[in-house]
Amino acid sequence: MITAKVGFVVFGVHKDGLQDPMGTPFINEEKISQAKEALRNQGMSLVEHDVIVASREEAAAAIDPFRLRDDIDAVVLFSGTWVWAAHLIAPIRDLAATGKGIVIWTVPGSQGWRPVGGWVMHAAMNEIGLNHRFVYGAAEDPAEVSRITSYCQAAAVKNRLNRSVVGAFGGRGMGQTCGRADPSQWMKSFGVDIDTRDTKDLIDTANAVTQEELGAAREKIQPWFCQPIPEDDVSARSIRLYIALQKLMRQENWQMYVIQSFPGLGDYYTASCFAQSMMLNDGVGTATLCDYNNLMTVKILTELSRDPVYYGDLQHIDKSNNEVKVIGDGACPPALASPDYPARFAEHGIPTEGEAGGLSVDVLCKAGKGVLARLGRRDGQFEMVVSRCTFNEPPKEEIDRRRHECGIPLWPHAFVQAHCDIEELIQAWNNEYGVVAYGEHLYDEIVAFCEQTDIKAIAL
Repeated sequence: MITAKVGFVVFGVHKDGLQDPMGTPFINEEKISQAKEALRNQGMSLVEHDVIVASREEAAAAIDPFRLRDDIDAVVLFSGTWVWAAHLIAPIRDLAATGKGIVIWTVPGSQGWRPVGGWVMHAAMNEIGLNHRFVYGAAEDPAEVSRITSYCQAAAVKNRLNRSVVGAFGGRGMGQTCGRADPSQWMKSFGVDIDTRDTKDLIDTANAVTQEELGAAREKIQPWFCQPIPEDDVSARSIRLYIALQKLMRQENWQMYVIQSFPGLGDYYTASCFAQSMMLNDGVGTATLCDYNNLMTVKILTELSRDPVYYGDLQHIDKSNNEVKVIGDGACPPALASPDYPARFAEHGIPTEGEAGGLSVDVLCKAGKGVLARLGRRDGQFEMVVSRCTFNEPPKEEIDRRRHECGIPLWPHAFVQAHCDIEELIQAWNNEYGVVAYGEHLYDEIVAFCEQTDIKAIAL
């Protein structure tokens, strides 16, 4: 899980102990301390500037170092009292040009005239079109503080994506037209390059895996499963593919990848299900069928969630209770398995989708709360559909029956209840795939990411 590093700057012209006519200092140091502590309690790593900013010179001294530091994801500009906006706006403009997130935070209260400073800076940034979030809320209010932290976390993901590289093994899988990528659009929107390789490189690397490497991988994998890894050629090829993916990502310095799976690799070497499961388990952003929209959704959520991310088909939606069955074709991180139904091994069982066979992962996803989301495009423009959801586990006596409903019980299942207008979700959805992730905080962070990257958020 990513942790944003945040610069913290207080501004206000009436500082250094200057008092109002009633003898009270304009700057309330206690409010400042409470604000910093609230952000730290929400997991933010703060880098503080220790001079309250009033003049042009002080503004440059405070903001320019944050502008130049690659490790700073966002800057919180805290309103101490009123300020001359003209003294701050130029360095803030330069800061905004770096793509770092900017939050203006005003703590309510008549004493100190803090709201005035907040409004004048908010208006100044709007006047020249600088992307930012304005928060008017108390440090004691978790909902208000989360509006700041979600924006900073989203900025951290946006900054990590910048200048990263996607590796692509093969081309379009299963004839999908709704998961392809325009490399120029990805560079413009995310700063991400797309690099491609033929799957021959992957197979050659897999075949070159030594017995020692294979044995070490088996030892690493085994604790995630409640039964022994099968000792056969099909299993060996699945594990070799996993090792090969790790090697090539390190060799090429890729931060994420997509893979065609089938037709192609799954027909003449091995289905990619098991390798995909373990790469997701390792926290690697990946997607099957070279579905780039799926990949970006997985990557964003992987950076933000404490748990691995799972994607699968929206195989069935029950309108009567908003249940969405997310069933992947054999790929799911074993770390997500319910304690009552630990991860098992299965074999990819659809001859028309990978005749070479291969290991797959049999998982029932654990209970919890999170999101159901997917990036897509409508008429060439990005949009993100996202809904809060609850992961439910069927009663033990019902598990087998519920898993047989789809006709392929050996594939991983997540029983998800979407907390939205289900018809709106159905109409907005943009692919067979859905991505699910654990963490109630994810909803606000995804919306904040869209806000900073000009993606239309369809927040249900």
